Amino acid sequence: MPHSAAVESRVLLKRLRDALANAGEGQERLDRITALVAEALVTEVCSIYLRVGQELELCATTGLKREAVHQTRMKISQGLVGRIAATAEPVNTQDATSARGFQYFPETGEEIFASFLGVPIQRLGEVLGVLVVQNREQRSYSDDQVYAMEVVAMVIAEMAELGAFTGSAPTDLPAPHQLPVFARGVVGQEGVAEGVVLMHDPQILITNPVSDDPRAEAARLDASLSELRKEVDRMIEDDALEDSGEHRDVLNAWRMFAHDKGWVKRMHASIESGLAAEVAVEKEQSATRARMSRVSDPYLRERLHDLDDLSNRLLRLLTGGLHVKDREIPKNAILIARNIGPGELLDYGRMLSGIVLEEGSVGSHAAIVARALAIPLVIQTRGITREAHDGECILVDGDQGVVHLRPEENVIEAFRAKIDMLAAAQEAYAALRDKPAETKDGVNICLQMNAGLMADLPSLGPSGAQGVGLYRTELQFLVRRTVPQRGEQAALYSRILDSAGDLPVTFRTLDIGSDKVLPYMKRSEEPNPALGWRAIRVGLDRKGVLRMQIQALLRGARGRRLKIMFPFIAQFNEFREARSLLLEEIEREKAKGHVIPAGVEIGAMLETPSLAFAPDQFFEMADFISIGGNDLKQFFFAADRENELVRRRYDTLNVSFLTFIDQIARRCDAAGTPVSFCGEDAGRPMEALAFAAMGLRTLSMRPASIGPVKRLIRSVDLGEVREVIDTACKSGEQSVRGALVAWLEDANLKF
Repeated sequence: MPHSAAVESRVLLKRLRDALANAGEGQERLDRITALVAEALVTEVCSIYLRVGQELELCATTGLKREAVHQTRMKISQGLVGRIAATAEPVNTQDATSARGFQYFPETGEEIFASFLGVPIQRLGEVLGVLVVQNREQRSYSDDQVYAMEVVAMVIAEMAELGAFTGSAPTDLPAPHQLPVFARGVVGQEGVAEGVVLMHDPQILITNPVSDDPRAEAARLDASLSELRKEVDRMIEDDALEDSGEHRDVLNAWRMFAHDKGWVKRMHASIESGLAAEVAVEKEQSATRARMSRVSDPYLRERLHDLDDLSNRLLRLLTGGLHVKDREIPKNAILIARNIGPGELLDYGRMLSGIVLEEGSVGSHAAIVARALAIPLVIQTRGITREAHDGECILVDGDQGVVHLRPEENVIEAFRAKIDMLAAAQEAYAALRDKPAETKDGVNICLQMNAGLMADLPSLGPSGAQGVGLYRTELQFLVRRTVPQRGEQAALYSRILDSAGDLPVTFRTLDIGSDKVLPYMKRSEEPNPALGWRAIRVGLDRKGVLRMQIQALLRGARGRRLKIMFPFIAQFNEFREARSLLLEEIEREKAKGHVIPAGVEIGAMLETPSLAFAPDQFFEMADFISIGGNDLKQFFFAADRENELVRRRYDTLNVSFLTFIDQIARRCDAAGTPVSFCGEDAGRPMEALAFAAMGLRTLSMRPASIGPVKRLIRSVDLGEVREVIDTACKSGEQSVRGALVAWLEDANLKF
């Protein structure tokens, strides 16, 4: 930006700041802005459109008809103004009527103006409105004028965040962050929580976005950039990091961005034009987030995420913000974040009552850790990071996937009633803790729990679980920057068995790939990772890692009995090869004089339909089989469980799926091989009941589900349940759910 243009921009911003500092209602401030911008840029029209819900409202104008103010509204993407809001990109045209998307609003009187320049008013990637100037004659607005408009728009965005445009008149805008917000997302982890907002990256309210001293602001920015570069260099030079891997790639990308001359130059140009250093950083961050929304290439999106994360760090340095580990965590904190890694989430640990993410997926690392910690999680709640502020009241319903921010009193009362009801139910379940899950006709169902962290193990006793049906060993790998050494793994496995006491623990070997990529493992670009190189396929191709884990498990057992199962077995020879490798390691441990387990049971997870049709020898060779319901269901129905458009279309109680489960149970029974069901559906009482009726005698679920499942199982005659299911199957209905619900309701049973 030429020096003269920067000086003009600073003069305009200072005049704006002085005008906004004067007393007056929000409408007066908006009117002053349009008058000042029109005068400074020598335009006949200046208008401000602000976003109200999913529409843009003309909130102030100099040059258009005054009666159109607060009357003219348009949808996002409607007309040139709507197009700017939808794309977050400026529109600069000499002939507005010929521009793509043009739409005429006669009540404004704008038909006499030919030239048009509009820029988005945005903050942190969210478009809050549009700033427009117009002239009668055909005029090409210069790059300097476009830049000046963008700088003014940035100040408007900051002032809007501060509530500078609110007032008492009926047409005035409501104060920001005051009204209740209802956000619908996706269930990541069930459970409910009431608490206060804790922002992972707290929003910074900049009370003075205009700077009087560009040199001082530039010096502040340079000092923070220098510290940022040192931080990144320290992370890269950390001896604990390996020379390669995805985590190292991220840090190298951070270093590249931190030294990027274009990024730094643009921030300095914003400061030179009159913005405070923080606003200059936010201006670049807003542009980055706007680009992210338009980029489909996953690699480019990841790099833009890196730049966004780096901007957050820079803002934290500029404002003296604290790192997670240094912040005071309030009681009943509900964490709000755009996204979060498993290591960062574990930094908060059980200090959180709930988690709400703007992005994320049901199979993400964060979701895995949240489930392990039994913390209610709602994901994909669009816009929540901009709406929420630290300390605000928030209700999280992980059962329904909804969030209430700043809720009204009647909503709070209803929510608390639900919490009280759930607490009362948990007390009733506690009374069943030491009683067997035995049906009225004498069938005993073994209920076990899923785990993935040492923090899960204290739930074994209180939940009444009869063991750990699935211990996910990959979580220890996911939350670290480097591969855990064999001794570390062995010590962990030993502590797990110590905590379990006499109860069995089934360890699943590393289930990585697909949605679980290790930070130090180079990501393989695959068109469909869920069907690609993952789990046992990685283990058999990279035998060194699998052997080391097996050695750690054998040593961690310290002479006790051990249960190991291999994930994602698709055909018999994979199980046979993995089993042989394990038996070889047992012989090696013997030869070295190490203590070996008193007995080792070797099982497989049945997660692909193909394995259900394996030769009889597979069912005879396996010591036990665990049906991995989450993956099996998605492959059975060809419905990606990460895809909200399809994953809810298919019912677990579908006749075809239950018939398939019945077939697996019969083959296992014929071979005398124990079979269990492990997955989210095992923890849903009605689904658990159906699985038991189809012949499954062991179910593994999250600890909180054991009580509800046990209560229902103890209330029924399993033979009658099977009759209901068989009758429904013969009726031609697609699902047995309706028949089961009707039967349970007739019997006055809670489910």
